[in-house]
Amino acid sequence: MFTRRDFLKTTAAGGTAIAVSAFAAPAIAQKKPIKLGYVSPQTGPLAGFGEADKFVIDNFIATTKKLGLSYEVVVKDSQSNPNRAAAVAKELIVTDEVNLVLVSSTPETTNPVSTTCEAEEMPCISTVAPWQPWFIGQQGNPGDPSSWKPFNYAYHFFWGLEDIIAVFTGMWSQIETNKKVGGLFPNDGDGNAWGDKVVGFPPVLEKLGYNLTDTGRFQNLTDDFSAQINAFKQGQTDILTGVLIPPDLTTFWNQAKQQGLKPKIASIGKALLFPQTVAALGNAGHNLSTEVWWTPSHPFKSSLTGQTAADVAAAFTQATGRPWTQPIGFAHALFELAVDVMKRAEDVGEGDAVAKAIGQTKLDTLVGPIAWGSDKLPPFAQKNVAKTPLVGGQWRLKTDGGYDLVVVENRLAPNVPLGGKLEALT
Repeated sequence: MFTRRDFLKTTAAGGTAIAVSAFAAPAIAQKKPIKLGYVSPQTGPLAGFGEADKFVIDNFIATTKKLGLSYEVVVKDSQSNPNRAAAVAKELIVTDEVNLVLVSSTPETTNPVSTTCEAEEMPCISTVAPWQPWFIGQQGNPGDPSSWKPFNYAYHFFWGLEDIIAVFTGMWSQIETNKKVGGLFPNDGDGNAWGDKVVGFPPVLEKLGYNLTDTGRFQNLTDDFSAQINAFKQGQTDILTGVLIPPDLTTFWNQAKQQGLKPKIASIGKALLFPQTVAALGNAGHNLSTEVWWTPSHPFKSSLTGQTAADVAAAFTQATGRPWTQPIGFAHALFELAVDVMKRAEDVGEGDAVAKAIGQTKLDTLVGPIAWGSDKLPPFAQKNVAKTPLVGGQWRLKTDGGYDLVVVENRLAPNVPLGGKLEALT
């Protein structure tokens, strides 16, 4: 494949080009801002993940100016579509000529952007997708671990399926149940990974004595969950779990209530991250549980501003009038990493130098310490994956009709304070 770097090398092969660049490059390098590309789903069914992007980026530009740093951010909307995500990543690399690509939020955005960057030899930092669907989903043969290879330019930080399984089962152990679980795993990057019989929920739940009813993969934006609901009722499931996009959670939960499905626990990933999704359920959202990656009570500070998690969450609400959401912390951390990497890179315009600096990162961020190369990961993922802490939370209905997200499980991250214990659904 003829990459952007091949083009630059070919151009530099001419005597005139070499002579011009030799005299002009130092002067230009000091005046040109470092250009960052940023991709996330700002519209479409995953738009909740991008809700805080403008707030984070506006504050990033203001902060770097105060620090005497020159940055430009080129923002692209994936529109919640993998094909669109790949296309705008190519635009950032070829047309906008960015120095580094940042990407956030679900495999449908992170994977096509990371894959495009790897092919184009463009350094990329990715987040907000469990590391297994990110890493394994980009392999040429996802079903053959012996063929999996590390990446040279694409790096990712987030938690993994092993963490969310531990968090969910930790919450479930707080309430007496029959250990019968209903699984909702859609036909997308997250759903296929969560429901995978090797790396997903099924083998771990079986080992822990849970009986899983998995009705198979379904398409996102499904409008009828009657088959799944009937299967869960027949299976006498006390526990519901899965990973749904926000519109599907609303559809499923309303239909489950109408059709008399009465689990004791419902722990749903992705959709229940957002207060808007829970609020749309009215009183029926009370005591639904989910994974928690970041809250105002997380004990971390920004390496850029010195703000605590509580400071940033409060600033978002003050600026927008909306409640804080979990992606705020990780979007902020992406830009912390970008500044740290660019400070250390030997040449910000050279992809190999920037990628090398990413791999050498050791930075305390708003979402916790970030460092690649941990031996706590499988060997094949150690180069490209950095893990962040995960806890479990439950949405509690307040007297004014709003909701609070209460941390109820923290065994993987005891430095994140508990707010209570898991309560059964009513």
